[in-house]
Amino acid sequence: MKKIITLALLVLTLVAIDAQAQDIRNREKYGNTINLGIGLGYYGYVGYTTPALHFDFEIDIARNLTIAPSISIFKYNQTYYWGNKNYPYKYYGYSETVIPVGAKVSYYFDELLKANPRWDFYLAGTAGFKIKTRTWDNDYYGETNVQTQTTNVFVDLHIGSEFHMNDKLGLFLDLSTGMSTFGLAIHL
Repeated sequence: MKKIITLALLVLTLVAIDAQAQDIRNREKYGNTINLGIGLGYYGYVGYTTPALHFDFEIDIARNLTIAPSISIFKYNQTYYWGNKNYPYKYYGYSETVIPVGAKVSYYFDELLKANPRWDFYLAGTAGFKIKTRTWDNDYYGETNVQTQTTNVFVDLHIGSEFHMNDKLGLFLDLSTGMSTFGLAIHL
């Protein structure tokens, strides 16, 4: 009789643990998260990486799927060779501030990978447009519309991970074809 009771308690315990684990997996939400990051931006026409700031807000749209309106900012300096009969030919400098605005769609692979609840793993894509402003040297009087090789529309691909320090805070690393960032995730 003791064996039957012990076996029944063991089975009930395993069923309860499995149900609780399944419930946690079913309840895990990735949205309602503010992501603040710093990193390096590279959008092709710059020719080098440059420091960047990033902000997005993730919203759940389906199981394991979020969308995050996002905004970033980075600034870089370039030179442009110009001159005419009134002004000497030389390299004039300009600085450009770029503000990418878009939406990032992320798919989380935690269930598939059977990841520890403290970790999130995702693949994502961002599409949007860039707002650019340019400031030239004071002694430059040439054409201010320097053509770049890219349009103001962008598409980036991402692979990333987040480590949950607790229920409200996490650290993330997002590697991207456009702007890779490291930062703080705040779960609301």
